[in-house]
Amino acid sequence: MTLTQPSPSLDALVGIPFTHERVLITTGIRSGLVITVAVHSTRLGQALGGARMWQYENWTDAVADALRLSAAMTLKNAAAGLNLGGGKSVIHLPLGTALTEAEKRDAMLDLGDAIESLDGAYMTAEDVGTNAELMAVVKERTDHVCGLPQSSGGVGEPAEATAAGVYASVVATLEALFGSREVQGRHIVISGLGQVGGRLATALAGSGARLTVSDVNLARRDLADSLGASWVSVDVVHLVPADLFVPCGLGGVLTARVIGELNVLGVVGAANNQLAQPEGATQLDARGILWAPDFVVNSGGVIYLALASEPGADPAVVAARVEAIGDTVSTIFTDAREQGITTLAAAEHLAAARLDAVRR
Repeated sequence: MTLTQPSPSLDALVGIPFTHERVLITTGIRSGLVITVAVHSTRLGQALGGARMWQYENWTDAVADALRLSAAMTLKNAAAGLNLGGGKSVIHLPLGTALTEAEKRDAMLDLGDAIESLDGAYMTAEDVGTNAELMAVVKERTDHVCGLPQSSGGVGEPAEATAAGVYASVVATLEALFGSREVQGRHIVISGLGQVGGRLATALAGSGARLTVSDVNLARRDLADSLGASWVSVDVVHLVPADLFVPCGLGGVLTARVIGELNVLGVVGAANNQLAQPEGATQLDARGILWAPDFVVNSGGVIYLALASEPGADPAVVAARVEAIGDTVSTIFTDAREQGITTLAAAEHLAAARLDAVRR
């Protein structure tokens, strides 16, 4: 593998509020990759957030992503009622880079060293581009990692719990829109059939939903066919008339243009940082489109990692906490309606209230 770092540009960082406690940017001594570990807040406890390994045009784009994602993790963990702060780690892969298994191992060892240097401020887990097996490699360098393979005594990947939380949120959104929690016959558009989106699609199809789906990975069309779902290309998936649009890929999908072109009544999905700009929440509201804030909807994974990792954890209790995400979404919808604010503002108020209740 040959790595060439592009000329740095700070444009990606412009406009991102810097409210972080600590940010570490380092070059891995084994991999040569730029690694960012962003600790946004430890007010509620150790920062927890996954490790993303992804291609970016510039290493500064990866830093910007780490800043945005870690701030969202603070809101997510607070709104979920967890005694955890928010953080995120991002490993920058230059465009066109394909790592061998040995190179992935080097990157994970470097990540482990970076995390260990923060003296317990941050704990990582799997995210886009990583998995439980790679977290086991990180464990060789630091104890501040969770979501290890079950074969290694860990709790495994949290995708199932994340999908369950999104399903509960879909049901809550349908109830708010139609006065019924019935999924049967509802037309739902899912963009992204990865680990979470694929599980969600399977569950919704099993409940009788009519699905239209899309993914950048054309091989996922096999899953769509097996579920009896209609397939469309990613560039037009948001144009499909339906009851709900469910973004389950990467963030930033809800641009001003996309919001203006949506032909649905509600948006609820697993993707992080769905709004390209915060003003998107106001634009959605003005169009009469009910948006379930992503950092609440997709919190099932972090709830699972936090609770299932506790000694003597009861799977039924963990599942109930994940299911309760739907109740939180319903509360946010009610608060937004009664207070005349966006659902984003209502969700942020929920998280801020818990953060403000903590005195340091």
